[in-house]
Amino acid sequence: MPETYEYKGLAFIGENLEEKNVRIVIENGIITSIEEINSEIRQLICPSFFNAHTHIGDTIAMDIQAKGTLRELVAPPDGLKHRLLSAAPRDKLIAGMRRSVCQMENSGTAAFADFREGGRDGVNSLNEAMRGLASHAVILGRNGGEEIADGFGISSAGECIDIEEKVANARENGKLVAFHAGEKDPDDVDEALAYDPDLLVHCTHATDTQLKMCVDMDIPIAVCPRSNWALGVSKSAKYPPVKKMLEMGCTLLLGTDNVMFIQPDMFQEMSFTHQVYGIEPKEVLKMAIKGSSVFERSHFIKEGHFANFFIIDIMRGNVRYSYNFYKTTVNRVNESYIKKTVLNYDLKNNMCIF
Repeated sequence: MPETYEYKGLAFIGENLEEKNVRIVIENGIITSIEEINSEIRQLICPSFFNAHTHIGDTIAMDIQAKGTLRELVAPPDGLKHRLLSAAPRDKLIAGMRRSVCQMENSGTAAFADFREGGRDGVNSLNEAMRGLASHAVILGRNGGEEIADGFGISSAGECIDIEEKVANARENGKLVAFHAGEKDPDDVDEALAYDPDLLVHCTHATDTQLKMCVDMDIPIAVCPRSNWALGVSKSAKYPPVKKMLEMGCTLLLGTDNVMFIQPDMFQEMSFTHQVYGIEPKEVLKMAIKGSSVFERSHFIKEGHFANFFIIDIMRGNVRYSYNFYKTTVNRVNESYIKKTVLNYDLKNNMCIF
């Protein structure tokens, strides 16, 4: 007999996140029915987030006293974070990553794309940290880690040795290719685009011409606004040019970047992006979810999709008085409002409900 679950509430439905009062029926992890109903609304059902750019290993250096340039802090192989990662005991590294992944699960994130340092052992360490958890990681390795990961995560096109051979190997083996690009200046964006990547991260200082190429080549961009401010590569809403990117037709995803400096909390990232960059709440929500459609099973709530969503208790606190649940979700909700999470990333189609 199939396992069947049923949830009722005001839900953000489909890729346009339409507000509908519905009954959602799930069988063996698949959404089989979405029926509009007329009943009192006491909870809000939101698709789970996809954190499109993380460095989870940095948890072991969270909020360390650090000053310096972007290169001095995070650039391989001798940046501060890489020295700390190299010196960290493996068990501490794994425990830290697991804590951060659990933090993401608890705050609405079902999956994430991680640039994993440390070669093959770094990839294996994250896989070990994920063991038994309900969420899913898209792991982008380097320094040999790409050989056993989901893809190749490149710090910068100008900093990678034998890049052509490594990208070719990744392509030959059906793996993803992703670049950091345009974080501090536009100089490495063209070189990254030359490899027709599956993802660019940052594009904080990309030119209009480079952004147009991203649109024409259908390359998604993961923007990380809080990290850009924390690392001093942005001091205004012009960088990254989020509003212009959207107007030009770029596919934008939202990420949180280095746990060393930024909590991997998509609620915080959405609120910052809305408040500082003036992006409409509904559009910010889409950015926080859309990575799931680009790289994994789509989290958007549609019949035939795997069920990946969380339920917000709108009777808690003052949320019940909202006139705009998109804006309230982006600006006011946090993990304390989540009363249930439904995640389905098990290959046997078993759901994890907690």
